[in-house]
Amino acid sequence: MMNAFKMKISSLLTLGAMITFFAVQAQERPKIEPKLTEVWSPVPAKVTPGENNAAPSDAIVLFDGKDLNEWTSQDGGLPKWDVENGVLTVKARTGVIKTKEKFGDFQLHIEWRAPSEVKGEGQGRGNSGIFMMERYELQVLDSYESVTYSNGQAGSMYKQSIPLVNACKAPGEWQTYDVVFMAPVFTENGSLKSPAKITVLHNGILVQNGFELKGPTEYDQIPMYEPHGKGSLVLQDHGNPVSYRNIWIREL
Repeated sequence: MMNAFKMKISSLLTLGAMITFFAVQAQERPKIEPKLTEVWSPVPAKVTPGENNAAPSDAIVLFDGKDLNEWTSQDGGLPKWDVENGVLTVKARTGVIKTKEKFGDFQLHIEWRAPSEVKGEGQGRGNSGIFMMERYELQVLDSYESVTYSNGQAGSMYKQSIPLVNACKAPGEWQTYDVVFMAPVFTENGSLKSPAKITVLHNGILVQNGFELKGPTEYDQIPMYEPHGKGSLVLQDHGNPVSYRNIWIREL
């Protein structure tokens, strides 16, 4: 009985000490002139948001439905993919296409559509890909009701990061990826200072949350970083007639 009483007294004393400590801490926080925490410079640049699915005013429009002037084929020639009715579609076995301009950190908006006619399963169904800096692949795939390995489905960083959820729409429906990509940083001697990071929203739903890439995405190798500079955005020809539209990018 006496021990229980002593324990209760001890607990009360401890609680009282904690209340006193936090009260003192609150009293000791200095008051400052509010203007001292106001930052007036630099002033952020004014950007006009796009309306009716248009790009914001400071974006580089990579595909507006008219031509492929911003793109080349893998060998530097004219792209061989099809452009019709405002839509860019993979022409099988003609190779990847890549942007003429190279990018580092960026915000990307891109819309894609898997074929409405379902052919194949898994990795053979509506397969393409978006490569950041020619190395880091965000998978494009019809994963609506199709089974494949989780780190290879739509919204994955290929073979590195499973998407948080499967936000895929049905075949034939337009889908969006909104991407914030931060390029890797290398020291002067070529060692990795900080890895590439990516955040992806698939159809407005977060599927990659600041994921740190382990290196370039690989099919049959362990990813390993090698020093590099800026790189093109690449769209993959995987043999399926995947379509794209409304592609724009903002350098950060």
